[in-house]
Amino acid sequence: MSGLDVRSFTVGMVQENAYIVRADSKADRAVIVDPGDEPERLLAAAESLGVRIEAILLTHTHFDHIGAVAPVARASGAPVYCPVIERPILADVMSWVPPGFGPFESYEADHTLAGGERLNLAGMDFEVIFTPGHSPGHLTYAVHGALLSGDVLFQGSVGRVDLPGGDWGTLERSIESLLRRYPAETVVYPGHMGVTTLGRELQTNPFLSELRLSLAAEQAPAAPPTAS
Repeated sequence: MSGLDVRSFTVGMVQENAYIVRADSKADRAVIVDPGDEPERLLAAAESLGVRIEAILLTHTHFDHIGAVAPVARASGAPVYCPVIERPILADVMSWVPPGFGPFESYEADHTLAGGERLNLAGMDFEVIFTPGHSPGHLTYAVHGALLSGDVLFQGSVGRVDLPGGDWGTLERSIESLLRRYPAETVVYPGHMGVTTLGRELQTNPFLSELRLSLAAEQAPAAPPTAS
């Protein structure tokens, strides 16, 4: 983990995990990932930690992950990085919010990402990975031995695929790409529920049973040739 300091804040009616991430516990610069609600609480936490928010990173634009983007961006002056496919949703947020939630402010993203980019923010190197399936433009951020996975992979579960743009086969391929690309000990900070690791989920997550079998079959030693 190289000293990475990740602070989790479960916010809003949907209990979404927003994160303040900095290079180590003494760093005075940080990023916020998926500020979904309770902007005052997130800003107060940043002030309490003594950090300046240098960027706001979004994994996707479902309302529970972006509800506090506008007020946090306005108060901190931090630029917002948004999946390019989902930029219109952030810019017209209430058109996509179900009854009973909000109101939330729209925001025009300062930067868009498609996956494959590398960002140096607050003294940290982020790798941006395109991981669609839960939403069309979903991104995962890899930094210093950790994944900020949004709603791709949870502790014992995965992101739902019954929302507009969701697709199980696509999500499964996104998860497989993470499992192949990063070691088992990689820490996963998800958009809901608790922190986990890729290895734990591969071994125990019931939604990954087919992936578990296929990856295990690839790693099994070849059978010795039979004598003729």
